[in-house]
Amino acid sequence: MTLEAARRAAALLGDAVESVQPLHGGDLSTVARVRLASGRAVVAKAAPSAAAEGEMLRAIAAAGAPAPEVLATAEGLVVMSDLGRDEEPRGAWQDLGRAVARLHAARGECYGWAGDHAFGRVAIPNAPTEDWPTFWAERRLRAGIDEVPVELGRRIDRLCARLANRLPACPAPALLHGDLWAGNVVAAGGRVTGLIDPACYYGHAEVDLAMLELFGSPDPAFRAGYGPAEPGREDRLPLYQLWPALVHLRLFGGGYAGLVSRLLDAAG
Repeated sequence: MTLEAARRAAALLGDAVESVQPLHGGDLSTVARVRLASGRAVVAKAAPSAAAEGEMLRAIAAAGAPAPEVLATAEGLVVMSDLGRDEEPRGAWQDLGRAVARLHAARGECYGWAGDHAFGRVAIPNAPTEDWPTFWAERRLRAGIDEVPVELGRRIDRLCARLANRLPACPAPALLHGDLWAGNVVAAGGRVTGLIDPACYYGHAEVDLAMLELFGSPDPAFRAGYGPAEPGREDRLPLYQLWPALVHLRLFGGGYAGLVSRLLDAAG
């Protein structure tokens, strides 16, 4: 994060910058711990969708799930409370399960979100649809299909034509984190202190759980905290993991084509 962005963050709080400590912000944003002249520390994130992310963090907190407090937002910038120690879940898997269950208990009136979002240059359209298979096909799997290799695109298109027979028509529209993996969970002392970097929308709760398993296996304690799986979950798992795999393919290149192909194989 530039010093100018840190100064903007401090100014939003009526304060000045004492020091700036860069934090890991992934590939699509810059994040820093900003120590203010008043003595307190805050976390500032600079990204094109930062203000929208602030609204998502507020929605997570309103659902009763842990999230950093949003202190201020401006164009391209969100300022949050400092959660302190930053650990992956480790001993907090059961608490994470309980936190995600609270998140998913929050319901929307339809699938989608009030506005579109993005992972960097990968657009995330969120306009509502009348049923869930249509949302997953048109707002997720087919979105940006022209940016993937032609044969993969054809396979995705054929799969989308059959989703009405593969996904529930109208599952409860749960509040989703939208990018739930271990790196977006802050924990300390065996408790989850915050779910961060969201890409929220309302949809089938299994979407978050599938993402959590894409690049690793949660400890069994997670399921103990979250609750039992829905019948047929294993059949739907590759259908839901396909979307984040496609995002990685579009963002980071052909190294993820094999993962997409394997998930298409698993999806039948």
